[in-house]
Amino acid sequence: MAYLLPDPGPQRTLAASNFVYTVGSGLYLTAGVLYFTHDRHVPAAQVGLGLGIAGLLSLGVGIAVGHLADRLGARGVYATALVVQALATAGFVLADGFWPFVLAVSVATGAKGAGNAARGPLIRYHGGDRPQAFRAYLRAVTNIGISLGAVLAGWTVQVGTHSAYQVLVLGNALAFAASAAVLLLLPPFAPEPAASGPRWAALRDRPYLALTFLDGVMAIQFKVLTVAIPLWLVAATAAPHWLISGTMLLNTVIVIAFQVRASRNVDTPAGGALAYRRSGVAFLLSCALISLSAGIPAWAAATLLLAAVVVHTIGELWHAAAGFEVSFALAPKHATGQYLGVFGLGTGLAEAAGPTLLIALCISWGRPGWYVVGALFALAGLAAPLVVRWAQRHQPPAPQPLAKTAGKRSATI
Repeated sequence: MAYLLPDPGPQRTLAASNFVYTVGSGLYLTAGVLYFTHDRHVPAAQVGLGLGIAGLLSLGVGIAVGHLADRLGARGVYATALVVQALATAGFVLADGFWPFVLAVSVATGAKGAGNAARGPLIRYHGGDRPQAFRAYLRAVTNIGISLGAVLAGWTVQVGTHSAYQVLVLGNALAFAASAAVLLLLPPFAPEPAASGPRWAALRDRPYLALTFLDGVMAIQFKVLTVAIPLWLVAATAAPHWLISGTMLLNTVIVIAFQVRASRNVDTPAGGALAYRRSGVAFLLSCALISLSAGIPAWAAATLLLAAVVVHTIGELWHAAAGFEVSFALAPKHATGQYLGVFGLGTGLAEAAGPTLLIALCISWGRPGWYVVGALFALAGLAAPLVVRWAQRHQPPAPQPLAKTAGKRSATI
């Protein structure tokens, strides 16, 4: 049990808050689109457009809120973001047209990005000597929570009534609010002293921006499992359709079991760079295996797809470990929230552009598109060590605080 749970204290509180939050996320990720299309009767094309608008509008929110968390205290800013997300999610029950839907989902998506950035200083402060390892543990917890939420959402989809969908939405909102309540059990801590220099240092840090771009390219891999493989399996292979759920379950189990272990030895920026390179090779191999699953018997296609998911998930473990390490290690301690807000831009862009890119290359073009996507991942992984070394050379000495009393200010929110 000691291996499964952090010691009592801040780490366990953060893990509990994260778990409650991700159960709610699992509810939405599994049935959110179905709720808007089947219960709110928003056309599917408009749902896709609205989600894209929300993703684009939320891109800059994380940077601003991350900076706010650095200056005012991360616990209160993160809790506020969770409450806003809960209220916006509850507002889904009123989204009976395109623009109300866009408004509600934009606020919820922006609050999600804000919370991710504000959480960074909390993980860094309470994560011990290696906050990156604690972040890896939280990712395993995230997969457990999302899996449980997906099971609960399955009941909603099966019943399919208006009342069932309303329960799903309100349960999602309640989970976010409960996550904020658990978070407030954390003791407040004083923010790092503000340092001299430009206020928006992360936006001027070209090596860190380059790493953000490369990580964003690699983050398109998350859409391979949720978008490209399901469409490919149905349209191009003879594999049974139930394997779509099987591939997701296999990926989730591997992440839960091995994310902490995969991150254990990625404990320096150089180690992160090597993990990026390995993940790029793994994604290339996985894409090649997926491409070969077309035009062969069902049993062979299923075998290749399962093997591809295993290889892909190994690459995902390395990619996540690399991102945890370099995003923290190369961010100044006094600007953790701002830097992690910038780093989140890569994932945001992958969320917005990834599905369209994968559908155009892998589904519309077919087998050659898989090799192009795999080569894209491999090239990004090969470039990462060069950019990491550039970022290490670029790191300035620890800045001096603006005032000796700045560090004595208490976090009040």
